Amino acid sequence: MTNAPSRHANSYYAATANPVPEWPRLEQDIEADVAIIGGGFTGVATAVELAERGLSVVLLEANRVGWGATGRNGGQITGSLSGDSAMEKQFRRTLGPDAPEFVWNLRWRGHDIIRRRVARYGIDCDLKHGQIEAAWKPSHVAALEKMHAKAVANGMGDEVDLVRGAALRDYVGSDIYHAGLVNRRNMHVHSLNLCQGEAMAAHSLGARIFTGTPVLGIDHGPRPVLRTPHGTVMAGKVLIAGNCHHRLGRMKLEGMLFPASLGIVATEQLPEALAHEILPRDYALYDTRFVLDYYRLTADRRLIFGSGTNYSGRDTRDLASAMRPAIERTFPQLRDIGIEFAWSGLDGISINRIPQLGRIRPNVFYAQGYSGHGIATSHIIGEIMAGAMTGDSRDFETFARVRHWRFPVGQTLGNLGLALGMRYFQMREAFR
Repeated sequence: MTNAPSRHANSYYAATANPVPEWPRLEQDIEADVAIIGGGFTGVATAVELAERGLSVVLLEANRVGWGATGRNGGQITGSLSGDSAMEKQFRRTLGPDAPEFVWNLRWRGHDIIRRRVARYGIDCDLKHGQIEAAWKPSHVAALEKMHAKAVANGMGDEVDLVRGAALRDYVGSDIYHAGLVNRRNMHVHSLNLCQGEAMAAHSLGARIFTGTPVLGIDHGPRPVLRTPHGTVMAGKVLIAGNCHHRLGRMKLEGMLFPASLGIVATEQLPEALAHEILPRDYALYDTRFVLDYYRLTADRRLIFGSGTNYSGRDTRDLASAMRPAIERTFPQLRDIGIEFAWSGLDGISINRIPQLGRIRPNVFYAQGYSGHGIATSHIIGEIMAGAMTGDSRDFETFARVRHWRFPVGQTLGNLGLALGMRYFQMREAFR
């Protein structure tokens, strides 16, 4: 058994990734304070946090660092929380009247972590500021007005603008939107370079990283043992951070998380004038629909464009053909532009849209389910999980006490139910 790590998806991110070391496969029995299963943003961000606190950390990844949704997403770092209303309601059980302020601050906590980390470790990941939420229908403008007023009331008046009508052309070269909430605190990034740069940072602090090393099982006890094909890790604490790519802890986690297939494409390199025409400020954008379009320019002037979500859990076969109508509807001037990269990835969806944090056993933790908001959220969760493992569990307990829904059926029927539910929300949206 070779357990060679699977190659990255044929994505723009993989094709333009910074050179990094080939991490070894685990081939011995070792020990650590904390063992982390999963080399995406959650696992890597937690490894950095713990290593900065002086703990010995081992990270095990079945494929490559950033192989899953971490290296396949749209690259937008936003303060949007799809489950914010549900969070406020659930968090009141722990935080009482402080819940709304906690949720508001949660929106921006990941931004601060990412900015500090990129600066501290000199991570080259094309981090840029500026993002727009664009109203798809006139009836969607009121929600943007409400969010703008809330941001201003919370001291963000210098960072947000509500732009209407022709003025929106200064930000996006398209006529399909009715208004836009411009947010200069939000960011966009080469996500794979960010994750791999953070892995290098964790390694520089003493963390040991192994790829091509799937965890076959966990032997629970006072010091759990992770079994892999060629070695074991004994640790004081364990974090399962594989999102929808693992089958560990099924008795606890079965039916809580469902994979949704996200499809994204990247065009060929655009002429400088055309890139400036479609996104004059080089800001990222997503629209206000329940199942939305999202896009941004890369450092070398390609348009990365994602549209829709396949909640069946299966990949769309011809992504380029599926995406082209949405691209041309948004930017008719790109009708003759080629699509050079097309890829998909699995995102973990929680039914109530609240991230799922908890314990399988007292010393075995899990974190998953960011429902399309993974870059910022995973960094917040990394900080929270590291706190929980080092004696500061207040934020962890706030999440761990949330009541999550569970489908009492297998994954296939669960995904069917999720797809039908999403279809209901799309139909309801058509009438608002």
